Amino acid sequence: MTVMLHEPRTEFVNLAWRDKPLRLEYQWVGAVKSAYPVVVFLHEGLGSIALWKDYPQRFCEANGFTGLVFSRYGYGHSTPRPHDERWPVSFMHAQADEVLPMFFAALGLDKPWLFGHSDGGSISLLHAAHFPDSVSGIAVVAPHIFVEEVSITSIEQARETYLSTDFQSKLGRYHADADSAFWGWNNIWLDPAFRSWNIENELHNITCPVIAVQGEDDEYGTLEQIRGIQRKAPQTRLVVLPRCGHSPHRDQPEALTKEVAEFIQSNTSVIPERHHKQGDKP
Repeated sequence: MTVMLHEPRTEFVNLAWRDKPLRLEYQWVGAVKSAYPVVVFLHEGLGSIALWKDYPQRFCEANGFTGLVFSRYGYGHSTPRPHDERWPVSFMHAQADEVLPMFFAALGLDKPWLFGHSDGGSISLLHAAHFPDSVSGIAVVAPHIFVEEVSITSIEQARETYLSTDFQSKLGRYHADADSAFWGWNNIWLDPAFRSWNIENELHNITCPVIAVQGEDDEYGTLEQIRGIQRKAPQTRLVVLPRCGHSPHRDQPEALTKEVAEFIQSNTSVIPERHHKQGDKP
């Protein structure tokens, strides 16, 4: 019988990154013991633990997975971005190459599966490309591998909405500092220097199993984003979800869960009674 964790509780890990202290919030969800590696959820450009809501917990509980959800620097209740700090074009590379390895080492994770949404999907791709032996596989949902005009248009619209409506107060439900989260994301994506951001040529280094999922009505990118992944990493399974926008875990949660869970299960060597670190704290 699979034992599930009680109500997820927020914990914090302290890291030293580029001579600055980072305090990242995280939660364990799902099974105390699992036959599968931990599934790590990486959120979107305006996301956080809270904005995932209960999707990671439901995903893991339905499939006997152990999940780890966390908020990146600048998001949720993790260390906020100073208001005068602008992220560089390489901000996703820094997360993939520097912060994730430290975070995984601090929590004792061994070859997890990465489940990344939007910017979190791009970070997952970069980490798998640069550390091919450190992950069991990746599931990327509405990822970005280059900048498209449709992305810029939607992000410009988000800026107008933030400035002219109550979007800031709504975002404040999910972040200790809504301005930190919003402007960190919005300013870099609308920076003219970011138009040339492109990670396609890095993807051929990915050797692990990959599933790439996108809604056919995604307002932040065309299907060329996931098709481009498959061209560089031919082992990639593509899934296009109908009647679905940029957030399949909200628009088509059952279909997303079925596709990703089956892919993880079919691409994992099962080890009975795999015990994860959080199992001592049910």
